[in-house]
Amino acid sequence: MPAVACQNGFVYIRPPAHSPSSARRMKIYTKTGDRGDTSLFGGQRVPKDALRIEAYGTVDELNTVLGIIRSDNADPEIDAILGEIQEQLFELGADLATPRGAEKKVVRRIDQRDVDKLEKVIDALDPQLKPLRSFVLPGGSPVSARVHFARTVCRRAERIIVRLSRNEDIGDMITVYLNRLSDLLFVLARYVNRKAGLAETKWKP
Repeated sequence: MPAVACQNGFVYIRPPAHSPSSARRMKIYTKTGDRGDTSLFGGQRVPKDALRIEAYGTVDELNTVLGIIRSDNADPEIDAILGEIQEQLFELGADLATPRGAEKKVVRRIDQRDVDKLEKVIDALDPQLKPLRSFVLPGGSPVSARVHFARTVCRRAERIIVRLSRNEDIGDMITVYLNRLSDLLFVLARYVNRKAGLAETKWKP
């Protein structure tokens, strides 16, 4: 068992000296970013407020929101859709964190296959919904409201990445993917309300 120790007023857990698992653990803090910079995949150091960092940080925020939605959602169909998107967003974040010219770093780039997966889900869900004849207000069930929130985070990530693409090569598919993902999240929010038997609130200008 790990020992509990106290030093300088702080209580901490000290792992056993010969613990095999402790030798394999990745250290949580590295102190390399204490001066406000960080490393991209490939070794390049950049400021933590660089646009590329903000871009994949916002994608990480989106992924976290999806995790919150999954923790509150009890529908296995919705969970499967969100789980697949979370996996794709991890790959998208790695893509953004790896400059196109990085040497000796091989990551899977977002491509048309990823967009096709999103479109397949949209095409499966949208015919089950009533045709839109007006704007709808975000809301309804708690899960639907959170999916709408995820959609707005996705749009923010897209805006940041569009700005990034003006100055750096990030490929052609990341913005396409996020544009399609925001469409899917809109459809999914409506679908969640339909499954819950809740009517949508129409915007009345």
